[in-house]
Amino acid sequence: MSVLVAYDGSDPAQQAVTYAFDEYADEDEELVLLRVVEVADSLTEASVQAVEETLADRRETASEDLHEDLAELVATEDVDFRVETAAGDPAREVVRFAEENDVDHIIVGSHGREGVSRVLLGSVAEKIVRRAPVSVTVVR
Repeated sequence: MSVLVAYDGSDPAQQAVTYAFDEYADEDEELVLLRVVEVADSLTEASVQAVEETLADRRETASEDLHEDLAELVATEDVDFRVETAAGDPAREVVRFAEENDVDHIIVGSHGREGVSRVLLGSVAEKIVRRAPVSVTVVR
């Protein structure tokens, strides 16, 4: 079984990681933590290619930050997991990763944004729930 945890560094995402490690951390399940580096919707494919090196640096930094965050959240030495990063729209990238990597279950925090931006942009968790090809657990 493969379990994907969407992680953006927010408190709800940290709760999702803790939940995943508590519920699914045994030798039969693979835990994958996905950190999406958000890219503006206005960028075209050509624009993304033009800044590919910058995005690669941002993905590497995000991956390093995630390892540091995890060390503070949970005892990671007893849990088998891997970290992946992607660039793009967070909801779209989580769903795409799940589809392309035979993920059996997705875990997300209830929201990562707050205030006006959350209302205007919509909930990433809600988009994942609506579009996901597998079951989704939303952790509050």
